[in-house]
Amino acid sequence: MYLTVRKRGNSLSVIIPKEMATSMQVDDGDTLFVTKTPTGYEISPYDPEFVKKIEAARRGMKKYRNALNELAK
Repeated sequence: MYLTVRKRGNSLSVIIPKEMATSMQVDDGDTLFVTKTPTGYEISPYDPEFVKKIEAARRGMKKYRNALNELAK
């Protein structure tokens, strides 16, 4: 699939076709995240930094499950 780059004021923009937006489950006003990869850039609706933070939180919750259960009482 090819996307065309257009000038908008001092910026450049790309219009995402409806099929792609539907597949990515994004809508007007949503934020997309760009990650540099060895082959170029990846555009995703998911924040990779947030995913890392959630994974770290899950590891902590698993490790300290008993303490968290006591605190919840």
